[in-house]
Amino acid sequence: MASTRQHIKHEKKYKELLNELPEYVRDYALAMEDIHRSSSTLLNYLIDYKDFFTWLKEQGFADVNSIKSIPHQVLDTLPLDAARAYFNKVSNEKIVVSEHEEKKRERSSVNRKKSALRSLFKYLTTQYENEKGEPLFHRNVMLKIPVIKQKESLNERSRKLSNVIFHEDKDIDFLYFIKNEYEHGLSDRQKSYFLRDKERDYAILSIFLGSGIRVNEIADLRIRDLNFNDNQIRVIRKGDKTDNVQVFSEVMDDIKEYLNVRKERYGGSDAEYEYLFLAKYKGSSSPLSIRSIQDLVRKYTKAFNTGNVSMSPHKLRHTYATNLMDETKDLSFVMEQLGHSSETTALLYVHTSQEKAKKAAEALGKRRSKLNE
Repeated sequence: MASTRQHIKHEKKYKELLNELPEYVRDYALAMEDIHRSSSTLLNYLIDYKDFFTWLKEQGFADVNSIKSIPHQVLDTLPLDAARAYFNKVSNEKIVVSEHEEKKRERSSVNRKKSALRSLFKYLTTQYENEKGEPLFHRNVMLKIPVIKQKESLNERSRKLSNVIFHEDKDIDFLYFIKNEYEHGLSDRQKSYFLRDKERDYAILSIFLGSGIRVNEIADLRIRDLNFNDNQIRVIRKGDKTDNVQVFSEVMDDIKEYLNVRKERYGGSDAEYEYLFLAKYKGSSSPLSIRSIQDLVRKYTKAFNTGNVSMSPHKLRHTYATNLMDETKDLSFVMEQLGHSSETTALLYVHTSQEKAKKAAEALGKRRSKLNE
């Protein structure tokens, strides 16, 4: 199976973090590995566990030198009020979005942390076996912590999605802006950096809007993944599945423009194994990180959009999916192109345009107006 940069990085962090946690958490993690939980998922769980165990230590529930030494009896006897207090703390925490912005943790994020701890407690109380064949303990306080999911219809989710993507030809206008107008509003210093990275950044934006692939899939692209004869890009999907994505020739032309300057500006070679998108820092080149790609997308969309509203790479992916659905009316094809396994997710793109709904309502209203004639 293929291993992405992100997968390798997460696996390393996961193993390092595992050594900081109690033995029974390591037992849990090994059991989850056996049922094919990804290292990325397990890493997120371990981060949640570390936060929880740190809180237990700080609140005096465990008189230990390190969280690694917290005995399982602390979990067994943890009062319900304490568990509620922990999640109250989690719910009210401010999350750093950027250097100048914070936001309250979303309910979905809180639910994920609840699910992580519910999974651990379920394992320790029902699936773990000691030398006598008994679970580590029997009382599961996390069963009394509800996971309250926000209920939304598919139409409501589509409406929200519609508010945060490019509509009609706005994606084309956006690319034109980056290619021809963006630099005019920059200082001399900003302009020099932009012109250095223009072909690279434009190629990345073009791929997002011309293929719908994910940000980590772009970050992991290598030279060998480009098929200029068939206008295809090979990507590693979720679950380390290799897939070929069809794009149009203009996207491949934008990649060629970048390749023409890649070696000179970033020091990359033409070796097939090299990563496609590079950054250069203090004379050394390295693969462009996921965070850097996210930042450049936000920077350019903020400069283009009215009200300085930035967009994430995922919103560009949704823009492509919506355009593809409008063009093909083929749900199965959209699922295949975006690497979706759920038809429900793909159905979001069937009803994404509020403007279309408004125009349809107006047209139907005109028919009804004949009653007044």
